[in-house]
Amino acid sequence: MSLTSGPILPTLLRLALPNVLAMAMTVLVGIAETRYVGLLGTAPLAAMALVFPFAMLVQMMSAGAMGGGVSSAVSRALGAGDAARAKTLALHAVVIGAVVGIVTSVVLIAFGGTLYRFLGGSGDVLDEAVRYSGVLFSGAVLIWLVNTLASILRGTGDMRVPSATMLASAILQIALGGALGLGFGPVPRLGMVGVAIGQIVATGAGVAFLSWWLMSGRGRLRLDWRGVTLRRELFADILKVGALACLSPVQSVLTVLIFTGLVARLGIAPLAGYGIGQRLEFLLIPIAFGIGVAAVPMVGMAIGAGDVARARRVAWTAGAVSAVNLGLIGLVVSLAPDLWAGLFTNDPVVLDYARQYLRWAGPGFALFGLGLTLYFASQGSGRVLGPVLASTLRLLLVAGVGAWLLSREASAWQFFALVSAGMIVYGIATAAAIRFTRWGPRAGAST
Repeated sequence: MSLTSGPILPTLLRLALPNVLAMAMTVLVGIAETRYVGLLGTAPLAAMALVFPFAMLVQMMSAGAMGGGVSSAVSRALGAGDAARAKTLALHAVVIGAVVGIVTSVVLIAFGGTLYRFLGGSGDVLDEAVRYSGVLFSGAVLIWLVNTLASILRGTGDMRVPSATMLASAILQIALGGALGLGFGPVPRLGMVGVAIGQIVATGAGVAFLSWWLMSGRGRLRLDWRGVTLRRELFADILKVGALACLSPVQSVLTVLIFTGLVARLGIAPLAGYGIGQRLEFLLIPIAFGIGVAAVPMVGMAIGAGDVARARRVAWTAGAVSAVNLGLIGLVVSLAPDLWAGLFTNDPVVLDYARQYLRWAGPGFALFGLGLTLYFASQGSGRVLGPVLASTLRLLLVAGVGAWLLSREASAWQFFALVSAGMIVYGIATAAAIRFTRWGPRAGAST
């Protein structure tokens, strides 16, 4: 099988290409939705900046963190030649996705207003944020389920079906979000609520298709609940990677929330400008994700087969590919920030703050991509503590230096420079963690 014995770079690129194409479509979704909200006014744009970190947290936890745990467990079982265990693990993964999704909806709907107020939201901005998130997070269980089902398929080495589903869902989301948010013909203008409804409907369609695909037996694994007994051991196999990995996106989003709270105290214009730049930072994650999740089954199957050296080569290759791609994006937006910022606003003050963010943050994108993809690849090995601690280091840096800058009444550009420093530290620390974490039973550089 090419996943366990084929040439690494060609196999990785073959697996990553469908993911990256689908992820590129999610980037277009982000651009479109931010554009829709930007047309609604500065207050809705600032409200989106308050809600967006939580929306991305749900995506990152369900697709990248717990999803990585799902793919890792399935791929390691298949690599060891135990297809029956892989099938049962998939069913346990669906249960986890459904339960955590329901909990996510309850928590974010109940406490959303308090969180946005804590971040500095008030008046019209806070009202818009609460309305938007109340609808958006009512569909959190669908987000968890679609990403769980996609992760099961990715764990088997199938990247095409999940990617095609994401692509179709993204197209539907763009169309519905625009029609419902801005109004189209007989469709009323629902504002930010309409944009949220578009996402819920598109995600629900993805859940329905992937459920049908897996239950029909068209994939390498078939979801069949008959005769299945839920076992603590199999939940543990997924959660030992997925639950620990969830700490990383929580810390990443907490890092962004700290920045959001700091910048919010500078005023609406800096917050809106930061939101535009921040949106690009979050949209880099799907690109690194597309490469990283392609590495998960390759690493996992190599670990399952006992080939630790190959697993490490896969991880480093994936990290390098991601660093190059995100580094190029960072270079472009650093030199020509209006290519991104000009898509969302014509307000000269907001535009100036967005330019400042991109010029400072752009140089850190390469190491951010390296660290993030290595984090995903490490999930395949079942060893994610080191990359999680790297995320902790970034959080501590941002919190400590950010508090110091606030006490000195620093300018916005100084906070934006801290964003770049945090990315650089994260990338270096994650690479060091991968280098010195033992992935196999033998000590030494090869393990």
